[in-house]
Amino acid sequence: MSTEAPRPPLPPFTADTARQKIRAAENAWNTRHPQKVSLAYTPNSRWRNRSEIFSGREAIVEFLTRKWQKEQQYRLIKELWAYTENRIAVRFVYEWQDASGQWFRSHGNENWAFDENGFMAERHASINDIPIAEAERLFHWPQGIRPDDHPGLTALGL
Repeated sequence: MSTEAPRPPLPPFTADTARQKIRAAENAWNTRHPQKVSLAYTPNSRWRNRSEIFSGREAIVEFLTRKWQKEQQYRLIKELWAYTENRIAVRFVYEWQDASGQWFRSHGNENWAFDENGFMAERHASINDIPIAEAERLFHWPQGIRPDDHPGLTALGL
């Protein structure tokens, strides 16, 4: 049994609480602080990210540290796809630049499962990277949390 305080919103999810959970995750990932992000997951959370499979907060921190060293100028938008009692399906897009200056737009889907205290116990992500020209970028807010008035994926036609 965990001694950590619950992480609301808690399952069972509604459309509104699923959107709240998604926005909280988006905001955390846009900070690019691996340790802070890892605290949203159970201590033994299981992940599949592209071709990597691992579990536990320490592995999450290691993964995210590597990710954001490679994916510079990272900006992410997540959107609700579907939800059930303790599961949420998310589609997302993020833009980033590699060390050579090439820009990418990464499109993906995530399936999330939560424990009763609102911590993510499973994360399964499938992602495709598409090289783009800098002029094709759509995510122009200053690095960090997306402003509330910035359009989401559907409004951007993504």
